[in-house]
Amino acid sequence: MNYSKQSIELHQKARGKIEIRSKVSIKTALDLSLAYTPGVAAVCTEIGLDKQKSYTLTNRANQVAIVTDGTAILGLGDLGPEAAMPVMEGKSIIFKEFAGIDAIPLCINSTDVEDIITFCKLIEPSFAGINLEDISAPRCFEIFERLENELSIPVFHDDQDGTAIVTLAAIINACRITGRDITDLHVVINGAGAAGIAIAKLLIQAHVKEVVLVDTQGAIYDGRPGMNSMKQKIAEMSNKTKHSGDLQSTMAGADVFVGVSIGNIVTQEMIKGMNSAPFIFAMANPQPEIMPDLAYEAGASVVGTGRSDLPNQVNNALVFPGLFKGLFTAGVRKVTPEIKLAVAASIAHSIEPTRDNLMPTVFNKDVVVNIVDVISKIQAELNPTDSEDEEEEVKLVANW
Repeated sequence: MNYSKQSIELHQKARGKIEIRSKVSIKTALDLSLAYTPGVAAVCTEIGLDKQKSYTLTNRANQVAIVTDGTAILGLGDLGPEAAMPVMEGKSIIFKEFAGIDAIPLCINSTDVEDIITFCKLIEPSFAGINLEDISAPRCFEIFERLENELSIPVFHDDQDGTAIVTLAAIINACRITGRDITDLHVVINGAGAAGIAIAKLLIQAHVKEVVLVDTQGAIYDGRPGMNSMKQKIAEMSNKTKHSGDLQSTMAGADVFVGVSIGNIVTQEMIKGMNSAPFIFAMANPQPEIMPDLAYEAGASVVGTGRSDLPNQVNNALVFPGLFKGLFTAGVRKVTPEIKLAVAASIAHSIEPTRDNLMPTVFNKDVVVNIVDVISKIQAELNPTDSEDEEEEVKLVANW
């Protein structure tokens, strides 16, 4: 199928994918007087006296800002804010279709860290949450960390934590299929950008036995020269043996390969050198690190990719609709490690997995329901407050 041609035709015909519709009818002069002037003045006065009423008297409680600078669009790179709009509109319709949330694309014409942070602070009064999207590393790390600490509404960087959560869910289900224990796994992650580092961090928090990241210079280890601050931080938490080889030598003896890098970088020989019956998650788009048929021929027991036209898609669209709905429902401001772990487990347990049906699809209505339920349970049971100690050890709330 020619997805490119058909997608362009779809967008040309619809002239974009989203629109704004009114929730109230304006058929008479009275309708207009209540929805707008003079009646709306009383509503403004109420909110002026108590700003929290903006959550009950306007659409704010159900409204997310999708903020991007267009510097890391899919696997296409820096195409600018205008070119980011089709992706952001796509996320908007996923938010609406699967969680009923109104998400507004905001593609901004600046790549400056301070500009992006200031922009998000200035729009905070209009939204209940902010989803950061397609902002290149390493700037995205600072932007997310500062906004998470400085805003009073939830901030989520989907490229980091959405990808990490759905990857953990896939590994959980691969373990369920094969009877393996997640705490015994040796995982190699190729790609040390926003997604790779977040995946590594979450797997470590899930007590995976060994996690090793690989970038273009080889395995990342504590003290390796030429690393940015985020790579150095994750190096201190991972690769306990300080392995220093290239991708092939790093994959030797590993149980799991996770690819968030470039297409066709993994060979069958690399998979044959791994531990027996490894899990292969080749999530580069549009071309996976290795195609599923080749991975299975080389001995893989479970294979997933990031593509919707191949079996076992591992896609963060399973995460962000339910996550934001859960945060809004439970009144949670910060996505803690415990929430990430619990959401991953809830996604995994939304189906009984098989080798060819590893993950639920975005059309599985149980996914959003289960995510909302688990976030609400965490809030009710733990009544968490905003903790400054995000690095403390956490435990899974689901029996994997």
